[in-house]
Amino acid sequence: MESTLHRPPLLPTLALALAASLLPLHGRAALAVHEVAAATAAQRVSVDAVVEAVRDTTLAAQVQGAVVVLAVKVGDAVKAGQELVRIDARAAQQSATASAAQVDAAKASLAVARRDYERSQQLFAKQYISQAALDRANAQWQAAQAQVQSLQAQAGAVATQSGFFSVKAPYDGVVSEVPVALGDMAMPGRPLVRLHDPKSFRVTAPVPLALAPALQGAAALDVELASQRITVPGTAVQMLPAVDAATHTAQARIALPQQTQGLAPGMFARVWLPASAAGPQRLMVPSSALVRRAELTGVYVLGEAGHPLLRQVRAGRTDGGWVEILSGVRPGDKVATDPQAAAKVR
Repeated sequence: MESTLHRPPLLPTLALALAASLLPLHGRAALAVHEVAAATAAQRVSVDAVVEAVRDTTLAAQVQGAVVVLAVKVGDAVKAGQELVRIDARAAQQSATASAAQVDAAKASLAVARRDYERSQQLFAKQYISQAALDRANAQWQAAQAQVQSLQAQAGAVATQSGFFSVKAPYDGVVSEVPVALGDMAMPGRPLVRLHDPKSFRVTAPVPLALAPALQGAAALDVELASQRITVPGTAVQMLPAVDAATHTAQARIALPQQTQGLAPGMFARVWLPASAAGPQRLMVPSSALVRRAELTGVYVLGEAGHPLLRQVRAGRTDGGWVEILSGVRPGDKVATDPQAAAKVR
């Protein structure tokens, strides 16, 4: 008697050990069955992530003063060295002018002390003055030198500080935030402008510790950018060596391809982690094997004598043409794939 072998299609994310056969039953037509086998579910898991710029800088004030020039707004593209904010520097400029005048006065005093010391050397050579008088002239000359150096250092510090009143862009970027307005009082440490480099972005995702091993050595991950509804391959996966004690998650950073369009810091993203081989054990049977009668859900299982017996089961989720059986069957049970034919067997 010729028989046909029934093979269920393989699921793309599920490796099932399948066995199907046709069993002759006392001269009747062969009954198609499926042997239940435990299989490991390789599941893909996603985690929420946020888009970050690799270079994201917040420029803060280093001196106190009113904001007198605000040259940029949110969304402006700026060049390296471009002035973004200027703080009122009139008091600083006056201090710089006063320091420069003090340096000039000290240099004049130094010139007088040097000439006095030179005359004292000549007089000492002719024995017109004592050694003590020569030492005093030398000490006054050295003190004038030290005074000049001290005032020059102070003037340099004042000049450097005066440069803090003009805030400039450290690199080419895009302004993402301006938390001050014209006329606001800037204080040391107060943020003035935030900008980022639009050429390189990454996503940061908190990954549960149970899933972190799946990222070790991962060459690429799928990063779904929800705002654009596209998926781009992530590269250069980096796991930060720290764990959040409250959530028990580790931070994963995935670099995005250069020049990806439409990105901005703070955007929502989703990272799809690699399928883990350590998934739960699942028992799957063909959907055609299920028998639904009112509130009863069951399958025909071949007994010891080879006769199909209806057994109640609890079905789980459906995956394609297959149904997960949560309880009611065991690995090795033979389930009839055609319940109508099995019901006619006596």
